[in-house]
Amino acid sequence: MQGNARGCALAYKMVAERDNEKCSFARESRLLIVAKARVWASEGWKVVITDQDGKDYAPPEFDQLLAA
Repeated sequence: MQGNARGCALAYKMVAERDNEKCSFARESRLLIVAKARVWASEGWKVVITDQDGKDYAPPEFDQLLAA
């Protein structure tokens, strides 16, 4: 696994918010971050994924991220 050892940022970041709670996760894999985001969204969290270019994806757009 490259990148992290050299201090590079992970490619995808997920932020989930609900009520007064906020959680964030970062992953290199599109597949893993989308899977995690879908689970959180199904549990009532407001979820956004941000890619390495700074583009945000809401749940209806997750398929676009996987196709990228």
